[in-house]
Amino acid sequence: MTDRRARTYETLGILLKFHAFPGDTQDKFCLVEAVVPPGLGAPPNHHAGETEAFYMLDGEIEFMIDGETRLARRGDHVPIPDGAVHAFTAKGETPARVLIVNAPGHMHERFFTELGHPVADETLVPAPMDGPPDIANVMRVAGETGMTILPPA
Repeated sequence: MTDRRARTYETLGILLKFHAFPGDTQDKFCLVEAVVPPGLGAPPNHHAGETEAFYMLDGEIEFMIDGETRLARRGDHVPIPDGAVHAFTAKGETPARVLIVNAPGHMHERFFTELGHPVADETLVPAPMDGPPDIANVMRVAGETGMTILPPA
């Protein structure tokens, strides 16, 4: 059965289109397409029990995984080992597009949908952020969902 709620969200300056919520996949995984403007991404974080992988559709994203950096481009697959500290930042002049698989995905589903707000499914790029994120709220939601966000190096 397909979940009938909003499928597209703007969260922390990133556009997220949920192609599959965990509830759509017998609680096996979450599949999200993200549009990440240059300079934006995710701070260093880790989460045990929630496997994550990225598949690059367009653009460039620099990943940091357990202290090692890697530039990913169209066609690259970037797996994140369970519990590894990781971060990413879109590079270049245009937004990056990436498919993200989280398994089982409940943590990421809640984190992105609770912090973000729904937008029309036809939205192609996120609106610019209207100020800095509410760090206290980001940390609260991360902690409640089982994600640990670390300060940048």
